[in-house]
Amino acid sequence: MKKSYLIILSALLIVSCNKKTDTKPEVKREAISYVDPFIGTGGHGHTYPGATVPFGMLQVSPVNGISDWDWCSGYHYSDDIAVGFSHLSLSGTGIGDLADIIFMPINKTVDLTTNPISRDSIPYRSKYSHDNEKASPGYYQVYLEDHDVNVELTTSKRTAYHKYTFKEGDQQSVVIDLGFAINWDKAVATSLKVEDRYTISGYRHSTGWAQNQKVFFVAKFSKPIADYKLYVDGQVFEDGDHEGVKSSIQVVFDANEKSPELFAKVALSSVSIENAKDNLGTSGFDFDQTKTAAEKLWNTALSSFEVETPTDSLKTIFYTALYHTQLAPVTFSDKNGQFRMENDSIVNADNYTAYSTLSLWDTFRAEHPLLTMIAPDRVSDMVNSMLAYYEVRNILPVWTLYGNETNTMTGYHSIPVIVEAYKKGIRGFDVERAYEAMKNTMMQDERGLNHYKKYGYIPYSLLDESVTITLEYAYDDWCVAEMAKALGKDEDYKYFSERSKAYQHLFDNESGFMRGKSVAGNSWNEPFDPKHSNHREQTDYTEGNAWQHSWFVPHAVDNLIELHGGNEKFTSRLEQLFTESSEITGDNISADITGLIGQYAHGNEPSHHIAYMFNHADQPWRTQYWARHIMDTQYNTTPDGLSGNEDCGQMSAWYVLSSVGLYPMNPASGEYEIGTPIFEKASINLPNKKTFVIEAENVSDKNFYIQSASFNGKPFHKTAISHADILKGGTLRFIMGAEPNKQWGTSKTKND
Repeated sequence: MKKSYLIILSALLIVSCNKKTDTKPEVKREAISYVDPFIGTGGHGHTYPGATVPFGMLQVSPVNGISDWDWCSGYHYSDDIAVGFSHLSLSGTGIGDLADIIFMPINKTVDLTTNPISRDSIPYRSKYSHDNEKASPGYYQVYLEDHDVNVELTTSKRTAYHKYTFKEGDQQSVVIDLGFAINWDKAVATSLKVEDRYTISGYRHSTGWAQNQKVFFVAKFSKPIADYKLYVDGQVFEDGDHEGVKSSIQVVFDANEKSPELFAKVALSSVSIENAKDNLGTSGFDFDQTKTAAEKLWNTALSSFEVETPTDSLKTIFYTALYHTQLAPVTFSDKNGQFRMENDSIVNADNYTAYSTLSLWDTFRAEHPLLTMIAPDRVSDMVNSMLAYYEVRNILPVWTLYGNETNTMTGYHSIPVIVEAYKKGIRGFDVERAYEAMKNTMMQDERGLNHYKKYGYIPYSLLDESVTITLEYAYDDWCVAEMAKALGKDEDYKYFSERSKAYQHLFDNESGFMRGKSVAGNSWNEPFDPKHSNHREQTDYTEGNAWQHSWFVPHAVDNLIELHGGNEKFTSRLEQLFTESSEITGDNISADITGLIGQYAHGNEPSHHIAYMFNHADQPWRTQYWARHIMDTQYNTTPDGLSGNEDCGQMSAWYVLSSVGLYPMNPASGEYEIGTPIFEKASINLPNKKTFVIEAENVSDKNFYIQSASFNGKPFHKTAISHADILKGGTLRFIMGAEPNKQWGTSKTKND
């Protein structure tokens, strides 16, 4: 009996074990499921929630109809009124433009002859609720309460797809308004034409931030047009294509088509209607298939990083940030390669894709360094785009919007982007031509370079924002010198290396700040208050103050430390930046000074590298403390989740790289500073099919100090790692703790 009992018991145990084996493992969530496009649409983030694909030509998104700073993208989460859905949107800029080619589905006939004096007088506007609004990568949905219409949007690279679901029995109608504009933008010439029962085409020429913007479009509908009225500058027309300043049309669709669903697809071009038609292609109206394809593109784009943490909110912040870093720059060339320049010449992008929306003052800092890691082929195309824009003025781009040079912000930071690409082994562009463009740009006389060349710095009495501009030109000079050195141009290397020391002229040892200097070079701009801000006029600093701008010497941090008097004085002043009171003085304070930690302003880009400077002064534990503090306090999962303008990916790129423990303090150096990883494990899946892994044992919200590190199993004491080492793949492993290890990463150990 005992033997039989044991046999039965063994059988039961085997069955039990088999049942455990059959338990289904937890399904791994795709990265796309963590993305929340509403993060950044509140506060001063200035992002949009609409549909696009990675670096896509179109950004089809809701427009609230308000012209104000926090509506720079056309949308703000505080609002609940929509006036339509545009096809071009800016992600997180501080200037409003685009929102071109407005479509609005409505269920009634409206009068478009009058010129609205405010949003309240727009006859096709509608209220909506965030309870009936959804957004995910490549998809947007909202229910328009006043028209009983559910709107869904998705897009491919060059074609937007609309799906409107009307209430049964309602009139199915769409308004297209080319006269509508936000903020700086203003239509100067528009035209609409009904080409056949299913097709409408037209163009919108405007001036604003982009002073010569020309957008051509074509739209096809899934149902035949039964009736329409065309409005041009207050007059009504029943046919033809009439040009005016403001054109709009209301289209009514065939009532015999009983389906409540109406589909539209729309393509744009900067060149012509014919090119827009070519971009549109000949495919049908399969909305779901397009949405699925867009989601697949996003899943691929987001798979460049895999992060592991039990805290889902951190994954939401991370993958939303990674999503935001791939919204801009945007595709600008048409399917046939053509794109328009600001002088109306048509260029053909041979063997590359042309990009626009180049927010270089922002994105050279972390956005472009991130792209060198995850999308190097796009980087070479972006360099080729910059070289194409160079041909118009023989000056490299500053801030390019829809093919137009806006000259927004300071410096010529296309230069570090090009040099960084070259030093990281990215080719696919004419290197000699690129060098010539960089050298010519820095040797011309515009935007204060004449003063810079004459005095070695820009005297404060000759140009506003003289300190910021001088510091940024010094960095650009260093970048040119690095390229000259790599290409064997020794005389140029010596010349630009010497000029890159311009920051030394502006350092006031007594106060520890970079200050405006006189033409004679023997006096400072007085009176001086390092907390004072005067936005963009009669000031020595751009969108900030002396506290925030005195640290921009990323190419010569060691020399800056010497100017301060050594590590102790330097770190004391640097620590004071973060612990000083957050009072900003002045009567015209820059609205861009946000995300304050002491006088550190994370909401604007000039502060972004500063926390990593402790690494160079033998106090890397302070970098670890402040980097983690910034991550914890300046990012969250709400619409107010960004502490300042997203600025075309820079704000998010800072988080993506910092959260895995890396940051390109000097982007063109080819190195990343070590900060503090926030994830237990982060894998970077590189385009060369290799994987770079960063592990952080014991990491938590309290354990953010590095105790020790190893790289591929060998002790690692350095506070930086090269791009070349990352590309080889491998594992960088940290042991984390709650107290700083003041030996790790210092001069005592980093050379071991």
